[in-house]
Amino acid sequence: MAEETENDNPHNEDRIISINIDEEMRAAYIDYSMSVIVSRALPDVRDGLKPVHRRVLFGMLDLGLSNNKPYKKSARIVGEVLGKYHPHGDKSVYDAMVRMAQDWSLRYPFVEGQGNYGSIDGDEPAAMRYTEARLQKIAEEMLADINKDTIDYQLNFDDSIEEPTVLPAKFPNLLVNGASGIAVGMATNMAPHNLTEIINATVALIDNRQIEVGELMTHVKGPDFPTGGIIYGFEGPREALETGRGRIVIRARAEIETYNNDRERIIVTEVPYQVNKALMIERTAELVNEKKIEGITAIRDESNRQGIRVVYEIKRDANAAIVLNNLYKYTALQTSFSVNNIALVHGRPMLLNLKDLIHHFVEHRHEVVIRRTKYELAEAEKRAHILEGLLIALDHLDEVIKLIRASSTPDEAREGLIGQFGLSDIQARAILDMTLRRLTGLERDKIKDEYAALMQQIEYLRSILADEGLRMQIIKDELLEIKEKYGDERKTEMVHSSAEMQTEDFIEDEDVVITISREGYIKRTPLTEYRRQSRGGKGSIGSNSRDADFIEHLVIASNHNYMLFFTESGQCFWLRVFEIPEGTRTSKGRAIQNIINIPKEENIKAYIKLINLKDKEYLENNFIIMCTKKGTIKKTSLEAYSRPRANGINAININEGDSLLAANLTSGSSEIVMALQSGRAIRFNESTVRPMGRTATGVRGITLDNENDEVVGMISIDDQETTVLVVSEKGYGKRTDIDDYRVTNRGGKGVKTLNITEKTGKLVAIKGVTDREDLMIINKSGIIIRIAISELRVMGRATQGVKLITLKNNDEIASVAKIEHDEEEETDEIIIDGETGETGEQPEADDKTE
Repeated sequence: MAEETENDNPHNEDRIISINIDEEMRAAYIDYSMSVIVSRALPDVRDGLKPVHRRVLFGMLDLGLSNNKPYKKSARIVGEVLGKYHPHGDKSVYDAMVRMAQDWSLRYPFVEGQGNYGSIDGDEPAAMRYTEARLQKIAEEMLADINKDTIDYQLNFDDSIEEPTVLPAKFPNLLVNGASGIAVGMATNMAPHNLTEIINATVALIDNRQIEVGELMTHVKGPDFPTGGIIYGFEGPREALETGRGRIVIRARAEIETYNNDRERIIVTEVPYQVNKALMIERTAELVNEKKIEGITAIRDESNRQGIRVVYEIKRDANAAIVLNNLYKYTALQTSFSVNNIALVHGRPMLLNLKDLIHHFVEHRHEVVIRRTKYELAEAEKRAHILEGLLIALDHLDEVIKLIRASSTPDEAREGLIGQFGLSDIQARAILDMTLRRLTGLERDKIKDEYAALMQQIEYLRSILADEGLRMQIIKDELLEIKEKYGDERKTEMVHSSAEMQTEDFIEDEDVVITISREGYIKRTPLTEYRRQSRGGKGSIGSNSRDADFIEHLVIASNHNYMLFFTESGQCFWLRVFEIPEGTRTSKGRAIQNIINIPKEENIKAYIKLINLKDKEYLENNFIIMCTKKGTIKKTSLEAYSRPRANGINAININEGDSLLAANLTSGSSEIVMALQSGRAIRFNESTVRPMGRTATGVRGITLDNENDEVVGMISIDDQETTVLVVSEKGYGKRTDIDDYRVTNRGGKGVKTLNITEKTGKLVAIKGVTDREDLMIINKSGIIIRIAISELRVMGRATQGVKLITLKNNDEIASVAKIEHDEEEETDEIIIDGETGETGEQPEADDKTE
């Protein structure tokens, strides 16, 4: 069809141009993308504004809406901007103006709004016909000197009037208020900062143009968001300031409050920047209903005109600190702000760090000062030129009057003045326009004074243009004046994140007793709360037991240690000792599931105290040996447990009907002793067990006497000083020299370690001890006794031992631990039984062996 048309109309050939569609699309899209980048989405590095914001401010200046003038309807302002400068939709203009009026959007708002301008809950502002606005005082600083030829102008969309290409900007607005925008193929996201900090950094750069970013960061700590909150970690802000890109984690300001004696609640008074509070609360409620966040009974928004207040009520048995951490993890109480400092520099998008941003502002401000000074100098010289003419006329007053009276027309008088006195046309006109009152003596003195002042000003303005140092001093003085007027304290606090902060630096490295009950309650108590008593004592109350619950595990550690917890199913979990909740000797502690992610049906069966998880040599030269109730043993390098995971890891594969019993830290060449309920024990060298991976099952360590027998414990011995201590369920125990146990191959039946009788009961514990240690025994009723090991003499392998603790009724020993020897005086005083309030005198020690 096209060919026919061309043949029929040969003259049309000149008007049809063949174009490759690929090239046309490419060219059109590049034009479009450059238009978006330069004229819509990205801010100018000099004034920190996009075209729409610049046009709104300039339009409001046109309307005379300074801070001391009455408000005008927003619709009037939007119409002015649309009609003169911004050929886009009215919504884009109104939305931009509204955002500049919201004190939760801009750190230093530019528009003072009157009416409904929306809320932090995401409520829409009222229609523009209802709201009013005028400029904020600080916005006038952005526009100051705009009429002194300080900036370039360009024609508007229809070439009818001119609009500014940039504002003079007396302070670094791009850093102070930030910006965000999505262009084509690029985006910008710049955080707001504190005005005082930014001006201090700008002054520092003016004083030292070679200053490094690191030095500037002594003034600028990091972003300062209008909604406050807490920046979690210094690494993200540092990277953003140094490189122009970085991820900043922001947390709500939340405090845990106690009320009604033992109830807790979380109070949130500041939310992260750009978070919709209402949506945040709604989403949190959904997570609570879906059981993804547990421990919250109610959420209330009690915010009002005085500020934000969101209340999270916590369940009685929940840990508020754990709930808060889950809120940080799963809700908008913690968000991240990805900094991407892209701005237009001479019309081209560039990635800028803190020094670049300040440098470009100073360069812009320097140009503004030069252009302003030239303008003021030209105006002063014009005025001086006129005053010079007036002074000439006053010096030759009679001749001037005579010449004017003799002239028939003003033009003749003007030409006469020019010819007779050598005046310029401007001076002659000024003389002719002079009123008679200027001829009085007083007025003549005023002209002379004005001229003298003008000459001084001209000299000063010329000195400014001749001296860059003076210009920089002016920029500094103006910045410091802005800081004095508008500077304020930071709203956003900055804290170290757990990854950056060595928490142990703030926690005293004292020894503590960690207890874990059968029901899974854990606590740490200062070791000093426990006093040592003579062997055979009744003991002091160690924990208030509830129902059938009793203390099952007890370990002595330092606050700075790491703890590995092993469950009966072979799972391993990590915890720093200082992260375990502190409790008194008689408190029951916290549910361990609220501290680490242990399944509710799991029981802690073993624990290992580690000094460090960062020391490579320590990790490579130490091993973890585990044993199960059915006699299986397994050895794994400590390095396999050096990377903590919140949900734990598999430490050993457990066969059906078996469970993990014990885990020890060894050097790789220790002597291993395993003991059975039936009173037998086996000794073999650790080297006979080869290292295996975390998921292996292990090998046989000892053969059980019968199917009802089981392993009660395992110890590892590295020196000849250590003796083997065994304890029976009825309170009997004894020490035996390690050499009394001959070394055999692993997997054997072992030898007799305690003469088991009805009086002694079954074997319940085995420990490797020295004279430098004390023994802590805890029974199922919660009674604890502490005995010096040195009081127990070394006996033969097959003896019954001595009575260590007097048990009343049907009480039995639950746990045995060894601790460092305490040199404090022993006491034989009467101890008050914490459960019944009765007193019990110490029974005599039973040293008889059978």
